[in-house]
Amino acid sequence: MTGIFDGMAGILADVVGTSITYHPASGAARDIQSVFREAPIEVEGADGHEVLITAPTWRVSRAIVPDVRRGDRIAVSGGRIFRVMAVHPTASPAMDAFVVCELQVVEG
Repeated sequence: MTGIFDGMAGILADVVGTSITYHPASGAARDIQSVFREAPIEVEGADGHEVLITAPTWRVSRAIVPDVRRGDRIAVSGGRIFRVMAVHPTASPAMDAFVVCELQVVEG
């Protein structure tokens, strides 16, 4: 049943996203088309209730960054750098579903 959802995260990132440089704690940095936001967003929590995230967030396909974790960094336009503080999976069953990363500013 996930077939109808496959590919949607990539399409959404292409339409509303931007190029973000992902710096994993181990491994080479790479540019990824994804979605960075500084405005508050709501995500579904582990218990099924909506949770308000007021920190900056990064939405990216889990298929592209399956090992994203706390401490990894991203660089956005303008040279600002953010550290991943928490990773929230979404409820989507699709292979390429988004994960939402809560961020903390490091530089900029």
